Amino acid sequence: MNEKISRRKALSTAGKVAAGVVGAGIVAGVGGYFAGSSTAAPTTVTRTVGAATVTVPTTVTQTVTRTMPAAERKVVMALVLAGYIEGSTWDGRQFKAAERLKKLYPWFDFVYDEGVILKGKDPISSARDLIAVSKANLVFGSWEPVGIPGFHRIADEYPNVYFLGIIASDLSSRRNFVRVFVRQYQAMYLEGLVAGAITRTNKIGIAVGPAAVQNYRRMAAFYLGIRDANPNATLYVKYVGEWFDPPKEKEVSLALLDLGVDVLTHYTDSVEPLKVAEENKKWFVGKDTDIVGLYGWSSTDTVAVSFDTRWEVMFDRIIKEYLAGTTHPDRLWFVGMNEHISMPENNPIMPGQTKLPAVDLQNNNKVGLDAISPKARPLIPDRILNLIEQRRAQMMAGAWDPFYEHELVSSGEGIEIPELNLKVPPKGTVVKPAKQMPSDEFLLGRLNFQLDGIVLVK
Repeated sequence: MNEKISRRKALSTAGKVAAGVVGAGIVAGVGGYFAGSSTAAPTTVTRTVGAATVTVPTTVTQTVTRTMPAAERKVVMALVLAGYIEGSTWDGRQFKAAERLKKLYPWFDFVYDEGVILKGKDPISSARDLIAVSKANLVFGSWEPVGIPGFHRIADEYPNVYFLGIIASDLSSRRNFVRVFVRQYQAMYLEGLVAGAITRTNKIGIAVGPAAVQNYRRMAAFYLGIRDANPNATLYVKYVGEWFDPPKEKEVSLALLDLGVDVLTHYTDSVEPLKVAEENKKWFVGKDTDIVGLYGWSSTDTVAVSFDTRWEVMFDRIIKEYLAGTTHPDRLWFVGMNEHISMPENNPIMPGQTKLPAVDLQNNNKVGLDAISPKARPLIPDRILNLIEQRRAQMMAGAWDPFYEHELVSSGEGIEIPELNLKVPPKGTVVKPAKQMPSDEFLLGRLNFQLDGIVLVK
């Protein structure tokens, strides 16, 4: 792999971007909205989770529609990709999502500009060029620094264009600039069940890029799965500091193995942690996409399980809002396993699958329990296999979530976010009780602490 696989390598402030708040938007409070842009009043959404019905704060606006002229029924999505497509499970997977939609819909097309941040290009210029030349009516930014502050500055110039921006931790928005992410953490909880079951040393490790809300959310869900499968297992976390630093990623991964870790995963961008696992015959847990089936980077001899983020499902929902003529779409889209695209069995994307959830276990082009490596599966007790199957089905039905089920207790480790006046909760603080669904704003922008029980290796 060369430098092209970095999502955020271009920024010397990569860790700050993911960990802090970038741009003008400041959180007003959990469940509230954000200043610095046009704002909307907070409201609530009722969700059924388990046996309970819970009311969750969310950030939406009133839906207003207009009649869609026939000329606008052709949708062109512009991808302003901060990184490169080749070798990337982030920008590359989002490009693949657009390719898939083009196969499904004759009225859909897409254009793109890659390496925008890495090349030092102005995202505003990129977006304007794609709109002017290709008549794009949806514009997607793959990293938060594309949309913040860029899309804020130009959204009003193009009132009939939807701008979509990935969330690192800043949730600011505008009427036609919406913020988006996928609930990858749901699949990562299931990966934790697998990892907790297959470890023989009871030691599992993560090589983590920067200390960031996104990474605290990921490791929290993974750890909750580990704990549910194997209360005796310990999760060790060691930071690389950047999203892309191959030598440091290798060093950190080897240091984790020196502790006795026999299951390794990573929240970084290079393939070095995978190489370390492969060369040392340790189990590896993949992230973001099917690194075996879609990329061929390894085999199920090493990759015990992975997950695939189907950005096309989120894009599909937003595109249909646009086609419906919605002028004031929801400003926050955080889609999970219960959102899907329905497809015929002979579909070109996942033949035989009639539903494509927004995120799911996927390894070597197989899904669900079948995504578990044939060599890893015999190591997993039937009760855990049944639990994986049960929890996956419940999340696909929207009836369960790991962050609803479990309390979130701070270890005392974390990051302060001064822009939000957000301190790190002291060790032992129950920040979120069990059987209570946290708001989307909390999960995306305010989960700034490591869970108690996770061991930080310094």
